Amino acid sequence: MLSIGIGELQKNISIFKNLTEVLEIVDKRTKQPLAFVYPVHKQSQTALLAGKYKNKVNNSSLNIDQIKQEAFTKAMEEKYGLSS
Repeated sequence: MLSIGIGELQKNISIFKNLTEVLEIVDKRTKQPLAFVYPVHKQSQTALLAGKYKNKVNNSSLNIDQIKQEAFTKAMEEKYGLSS
């Protein structure tokens, strides 16, 4: 665990960018801990949200805007009985 004072943190805020372990922010005068900062572990949100169905999720070659447009078109076709 890294320990750092507020003044050091203000001088070098980029510490957060490359954080790999727990960081303790301490008040140097009173020697009391003020905060603990934990690094973010980047994960796939799709896999996290899919849960037990993550192996059944089909990967798509379309980007998110194209997927939204297809879904909107399909919903409008169903709602108004249109065909493309």
